[in-house]
Amino acid sequence: MTERRAELAQALDGCARGDRACLRRLYQHLAPQMIGVAFRLLRRKDLAEEVVHDTFVRIWEKAGTFDPARGEPTTWIFAILRHRALNVLRGEQRIDLVEDFEPMHLAVDGADAEAMVIALSEAGALRRCLERLEPLRRQAIVLAYARGLTHGELAGRLGIPLGTAKSWIRRSLLSLRQCLA
Repeated sequence: MTERRAELAQALDGCARGDRACLRRLYQHLAPQMIGVAFRLLRRKDLAEEVVHDTFVRIWEKAGTFDPARGEPTTWIFAILRHRALNVLRGEQRIDLVEDFEPMHLAVDGADAEAMVIALSEAGALRRCLERLEPLRRQAIVLAYARGLTHGELAGRLGIPLGTAKSWIRRSLLSLRQCLA
């Protein structure tokens, strides 16, 4: 086993044990190359960065499934990256992001997302937890769950990349779960 392979395998093992320093080491060693690969696939820097971010989240979650006897750490990591990039490509081909939601009747008369948060019970745990989120992330959660907007619709409405919308929803839901626990 080469020194680099051993170091990467050891870092993946550390990630599986919850060692954030190991994830940081992986990031420092591989992120620039991963962004380059993602950019070649996606042709957009913002999407490439989102895919790399999503890949590192997935590495953190799934590091325990890596088996050094079955393959190289870089092969495993770049397979995750490629899978995430292809999912973004497939998703973007199906979803047209639009700037103006009025013609689609997606903007509802009356309360906006912030007003909906205010309408929640003053003493409610959900309201307290929602207020802890950053305003744009709170708006994304409320629009997704109260208005039923998809990730693509959120991205268009908030003027953010699709991957960012997905990440915001995922991370915000995790924060809400922790807060409500």
